[in-house]
Amino acid sequence: MIQRCLVLPPRPKHSFFLWGPRQTGKTTLLRSVYPGAHWIDLLDTDTLIRLSQRPALLREEVDALPRDRLVVIGEAQKIPALFDEIHWLIENRRRIFVLCGSSARRVRRSQANLLGGRALRYELFGLVSAELGAQFDLVRMLNHGYLPRHYLEDSPEPLIRAYVQDYLKEEVLAEGLSRSLPVFSNFLNSAALSDGGVLNYATIARDCGVSAHTVRGYFEILVDTLLGRYLPAYVRRPKRRTIRAPRFFFADVAVVNLLARRGKVEPGSELFGKAFENWVHHELAAYAQYSGQAHDLSYWRLTTGAEVDFIIDDMAYALEAKASRSVTADHLRGLRELSHEHARVKKRFVVSLDAQRRITEDGIEVLPYAIFIERLWQGDLFR
Repeated sequence: MIQRCLVLPPRPKHSFFLWGPRQTGKTTLLRSVYPGAHWIDLLDTDTLIRLSQRPALLREEVDALPRDRLVVIGEAQKIPALFDEIHWLIENRRRIFVLCGSSARRVRRSQANLLGGRALRYELFGLVSAELGAQFDLVRMLNHGYLPRHYLEDSPEPLIRAYVQDYLKEEVLAEGLSRSLPVFSNFLNSAALSDGGVLNYATIARDCGVSAHTVRGYFEILVDTLLGRYLPAYVRRPKRRTIRAPRFFFADVAVVNLLARRGKVEPGSELFGKAFENWVHHELAAYAQYSGQAHDLSYWRLTTGAEVDFIIDDMAYALEAKASRSVTADHLRGLRELSHEHARVKKRFVVSLDAQRRITEDGIEVLPYAIFIERLWQGDLFR
């Protein structure tokens, strides 16, 4: 079994949510950490129907358990009305719940009780390099993606295709967009082509034949269902005009590869470079969550085109992702422009396919990707 980097409290003192994209391994992780918990799985049809018809049955079922027994509810978002019962049991019975799911969107849309801040929040990402250890292979990860089942499968293409089809069926129907399924499917293809790029809602809207407002709403569905996330622009104290629109990254690079019809991505190609940037974002975002240090991520770009892929902790660190075996002066342009704009940057990095670590005359550190992930997950990179 793969040891996950997300550390959950072995004896929770507070209820908490565990969110994560579909098939990241939330149930497997919870069952390993809490083997004695009482499970209520809303993927089970009988359980779903029973509690949907009478949410108050949850109170009766929990009251019949020993008072110190942890209660885990899988896919809790499927019955928003349950949250009122859970809230009551937390307040009046001092029960502790673990609620896991892939989207809080249905709960918010139904204006259901999200426990009023009484529950902590954790997020489980797809696999990261530190969890795989000797099993980590960059080319495999950029082609198979981050989901455990897909990464470990020798031929994951059918599984990835089924994953996307199930997502469309479940989430689009849940949003009441069944009549717009072809449009939303086309939107996913267009969004995948711009993975990692600065969002331009109007351009994607023209490609899909819908309004920019509709496209913005579609991106919100991707974010709420954890299929992707925004990377905001860094806009504080600019000397020159900066781009302010966010970038968007899908949560799994294999999903991007499928939707964008990339085929197999090979080192040295432009598509490999795009996939490499998604992976670096994935590692940084997961580390920011798992480390408990709340590292802030953004990007920086001037209207003239100079850009730095990732800004960490309010300009404390700047990092570029370049899938090149030999980083050149052209690759360093953005980091050097950044120093003119924000002289207080402590460290500047380029993560690349270079064979050796080196430091340029002006202090930019070129890191082979293997050294980058080692230092990142050891907690040595941002010091």
